[in-house]
Amino acid sequence: MTLAGTPISELIWLAVALVTTGLITGVLAGLLGVGGGAVMVPVLYELFRILDVPEAVRMHLAVGTSLAVIIPTSIRSFRGHLKKGAVDVELLKQWAVPVVVGVVAGSVVTAFVSSAFLKAVFAVVATLNAIKLGFGRDSWRLGPDLPQGAFRPASGGLIGLFSAWMGIGGGVFGNAVMTLYGRPIHQAVATSSGLGVLISIPGMLGYIGAGWTRMDMLPPLSLGFVSLIGALLLFPTSLLTVPIGVKLAHNLSKRRLEVAFAVFLALVAARFIASLIW
Repeated sequence: MTLAGTPISELIWLAVALVTTGLITGVLAGLLGVGGGAVMVPVLYELFRILDVPEAVRMHLAVGTSLAVIIPTSIRSFRGHLKKGAVDVELLKQWAVPVVVGVVAGSVVTAFVSSAFLKAVFAVVATLNAIKLGFGRDSWRLGPDLPQGAFRPASGGLIGLFSAWMGIGGGVFGNAVMTLYGRPIHQAVATSSGLGVLISIPGMLGYIGAGWTRMDMLPPLSLGFVSLIGALLLFPTSLLTVPIGVKLAHNLSKRRLEVAFAVFLALVAARFIASLIW
């Protein structure tokens, strides 16, 4: 049997994959301060491949849909970490406006770049962060604390820009910046969960706008580069497991948390490098 040309058996496995991805996304949102986009984007990419979405817009649709799903998971994750008092609220306020500006800029540029560009950004950034967290030492520092002045708004802008291109909630970059400047990993994870809130909402709106002129290439029930079907399938399960991730984050040792993040990023990087080669 088929549904819209796709075998029912493939759709069943795809549904199972989406439910599983949603559960993992929620745990990662709480555990690592990320929105789970690095897990969702590859799965959504495969979903849209099976549904014969054109390659020219497939990665864009995966990234935009991921940002939409990150909205509720990042809000719930942030609230959980905030209750535990681990969030650097002052730093988050300093990053807020530059992050949003970076997200808007990244979303606008997305309308003019290829899928290969988005994949390459994803793979390179994930690899560098995996190396840093997996093999880095406490002595790897750029300074005793994040510099004041222009550095903080500039770093916030770059976090927003690259997060928009990768479809992630900013945890990858926020964790890297904060730990390189001597902040504890637990504080970095907690503060980065707040970045997801700042990034996901304008990011989703930006991808809707960027994809509006390509609606003829997109599947039914899409708003620009956001698939409503994909988002609705991932929303419920991802929200269920966020509290589990928050609890794990505050119970794990610093080193175990770093290694978990490194393994997670390495797997994501490998997936996209493979897709660029083959």
